[in-house]
Amino acid sequence: MRLRLNMITETLNRRNEKILIPVNMNFGQLCLKRTFDFTCAFIGIIVCAPLFLLIYLILLAQRDGNPIFSQERIGKGGKPFYIYKFRSMRTDAENGTPLLAQKQDNRLTPFGRFLRNHHLDELPQLWNVLKGDMSFVGYRPERQYFINQILEHDARYVYLYQMRPGITSEATIYNGYTDTMDKMLERLSMDLHYLKTASLTGDLIIILKTFGIVAKGD
Repeated sequence: MRLRLNMITETLNRRNEKILIPVNMNFGQLCLKRTFDFTCAFIGIIVCAPLFLLIYLILLAQRDGNPIFSQERIGKGGKPFYIYKFRSMRTDAENGTPLLAQKQDNRLTPFGRFLRNHHLDELPQLWNVLKGDMSFVGYRPERQYFINQILEHDARYVYLYQMRPGITSEATIYNGYTDTMDKMLERLSMDLHYLKTASLTGDLIIILKTFGIVAKGD
């Protein structure tokens, strides 16, 4: 990991970019963050098991692909992993070219729209958190296809590889759906700010704000 980040730093320095932005949390705080993630994800999976089963059976009855949707994303250290969601779109939602999700997306199924509106499609990501692919709070992981486009505008995206991606973030709360490049770059700026200012208290505030948004159905 250190070698990878040193290579990134050298590349950016050659391009006259700013030096690497370090994660604000120290080792002890990162350990507490991971302990919190694992514990809450484990409890969440147990508590939500009946809801998981109900949603799974409803999606299974629709006979439109696997109820659990998986997609490769890029996470900590620039390594790929598979993110999991309940299927909310038709199986023919993409024809080979990656497309960005939108707030009013005509590719959503009727039940998928309900899941998306109430953020229930994200529940399987508790498994990603339990495994260590993700955290509750962190930048939203993207596909390499879109990362390549972002890097053409702002090479600092690679700084985010120092931390685990998250289910929610400050950018997710305030920036909504990132369906344009301008929004992607705005989200990147907010994620870099989180990287520089991250704290356990700040994570708790972001989680509480996210619960508030979900409860209101926003």
